[in-house]
Amino acid sequence: MGLGKKDIVKNISSKTQFSNSTSKYILESFFNLLKNNVQKNIKISNFGTFTIKKTPERVGRNPKTKEEVMITAKKRISFKAANQIKNLLN
Repeated sequence: MGLGKKDIVKNISSKTQFSNSTSKYILESFFNLLKNNVQKNIKISNFGTFTIKKTPERVGRNPKTKEEVMITAKKRISFKAANQIKNLLN
């Protein structure tokens, strides 16, 4: 089971004694910071780094009809966890 926004808001409010509305504002502000700086690499110490990677244009194939279709180049976000986070998982 995953962790949703509501779960994160509850966790922030229980750890910091902030109200749920303040915790939600903090979380939304963090997400807006990520969205507004999407063209840059964002590094959060002891957590990880968000980077932008470009996927090249390529040929895709419909498996049912075998028809080839060009898939356009796109940008995607990539996350690399810091060593401290990796150590917690292993």
